[in-house]
Amino acid sequence: MSNPNDSTVYLEDLATNYKRPKRVADSEAEGTTAGKRQKTLFESFGPEKRQKLSQPKPTCSTGIRAPVKGQKLNSIPFSLSAFQAALPDDEARKLLALECETFGKSWFKVMATEFVKPYFIDLKRQLYEEGVCGATDPVPATIFPPPKNIYTWSDTPLGRVKVVIIGQDPYITKGQAHGLSFSVPQGVHAPPSLQNIFKELKNEYPSFTPPGHGTLTKWAEQGVLLLNTVLTVKAGVSDSHAGRGWEQFTERVMQIVDAYGGANLARPGEAAAGVGTGVVIIAWGSKAQQRVKGLDSKKHLILKSVHPSPRSADSGFFGNGHFRKANDWLEARYGAGGGIDWCAL
Repeated sequence: MSNPNDSTVYLEDLATNYKRPKRVADSEAEGTTAGKRQKTLFESFGPEKRQKLSQPKPTCSTGIRAPVKGQKLNSIPFSLSAFQAALPDDEARKLLALECETFGKSWFKVMATEFVKPYFIDLKRQLYEEGVCGATDPVPATIFPPPKNIYTWSDTPLGRVKVVIIGQDPYITKGQAHGLSFSVPQGVHAPPSLQNIFKELKNEYPSFTPPGHGTLTKWAEQGVLLLNTVLTVKAGVSDSHAGRGWEQFTERVMQIVDAYGGANLARPGEAAAGVGTGVVIIAWGSKAQQRVKGLDSKKHLILKSVHPSPRSADSGFFGNGHFRKANDWLEARYGAGGGIDWCAL
């Protein structure tokens, strides 16, 4: 990750290789320095032009403003240092340190206004009091996932999103949640819901062999956004952080997906549109389905079923055919090879 004080237009959307970036503090701790990188289009401008582009458009409250409607994703400039300077006070800078350190910049530039809304600041105050602070601060023992992983899903570049799989809240058992819906870290056995996902995948693709792990980062690398409805949870207590504000936040994430998801995916014979032209949205369970209300079912393929939990999987999850339906739609929309290799885990 580049220095958070750099004024940069982030074009993460163009990335083809998914990699969780190292935090600046991690690099310093290891005694390494970042290598030289190719200049962005933004950096190729002269100093006066760069300064003009790097300034966020002002509002009456914070000096932070959303992009203009219809603006192409890669034309939206973003300066993290300018965002931090525009925050109203030291408390806001403290509360939003985690977002500044870990939130994917291709998402940050279109979500910046959400971070300064009163409901989100209130949410962060509650989490801060429970020990959810910065990425390098001590990890709270009873809140999952660890702070540095809350926004792991945002490492999937917005402009490369093809599919969204919406979950409920993170796993409530220590060591399982790591910021991707339904996924667990390497070395952790797949929980029952994920085992059922693998069973359905086997039903649709008989050649699939369930892996000896439950990590879904290979899907994220291909453009599958693995997003929970609520992003944190108290150990052992499902829905413990529901109603705090995460639902409003992830609803905004889905609005951003509607506007920009897949903006850098090209249809056959066409250049990438720069704005969202449609993705597959998979909503398993009633809570996930709340997040897709109001989305355009003509623009997107919206697939719904019951949750893969053992309590409900036999009531409509098994046999839903969502993996094949997703690929059929993606290849019709974006051409041969436009689907997801679901079996590559």
